[in-house]
Amino acid sequence: MVSGRNKRRQSQQSSLRSLVESGAILNPDHGKIRETTIANLTGPHGFELERAIQNAADSLLGLQRPDGDWCFELEADCTIPAEYILMMHYMGESDEKLERKLVSYLRARQGRDGGWPLFYGGRSEISCSVKAYYALKLAGDDPELPHMARARETILRLGGASRANVFTRITLAVFAQIPWRAVPFLPVEAMLLPRWFPFHPFKVSYWSRTVMVPLFVLYTFKARARNPKQVSIRELFIT
Repeated sequence: MVSGRNKRRQSQQSSLRSLVESGAILNPDHGKIRETTIANLTGPHGFELERAIQNAADSLLGLQRPDGDWCFELEADCTIPAEYILMMHYMGESDEKLERKLVSYLRARQGRDGGWPLFYGGRSEISCSVKAYYALKLAGDDPELPHMARARETILRLGGASRANVFTRITLAVFAQIPWRAVPFLPVEAMLLPRWFPFHPFKVSYWSRTVMVPLFVLYTFKARARNPKQVSIRELFIT
């Protein structure tokens, strides 16, 4: 005779199988349901799990638009809007209306600790913070404004702009904030290496190539930003 508890567990397992098979729960085994996984999900906390799944489903349904789809903001970390401002000043062709929007976005995303994180609610990250600060200064924000002063203090506390990653260093070299010798170098001729060589551009992911190849070219030509206002961020370096 099957007890009430076992019946309840069997019912939960059946419900979870249906969720997995329907795609409501992504299964890393591509459709294969592992009994151990189901058992883990329907253990002592089975009711809590079921309630959490229902709450999540209700929340998603509440965000569904009248035409039946879902639409959310496509977000990245603040390096992307910062880099767009940097790009405009690199070319000397700023779109003031767009720049104001990007500046508002960067200000709104500044973290409580003064810098900018790589993900929502995270701690300030040095490279992202350097780019965001530089972008705001290029766009005209006074370095002595409270939000800029807080950002500068955080960047210096994290070690200063010299601690930034290679992508940010290349940006700083392009804007003549650091010498090119401070940037790791891989010549553009790397594109001519034979495919059997330990390193070859086609041995890395496509999105890595879309970043690497332009950087090879920038370094080879020692590109220089126009930077019409000749904005500098020397204050972000610890000397």
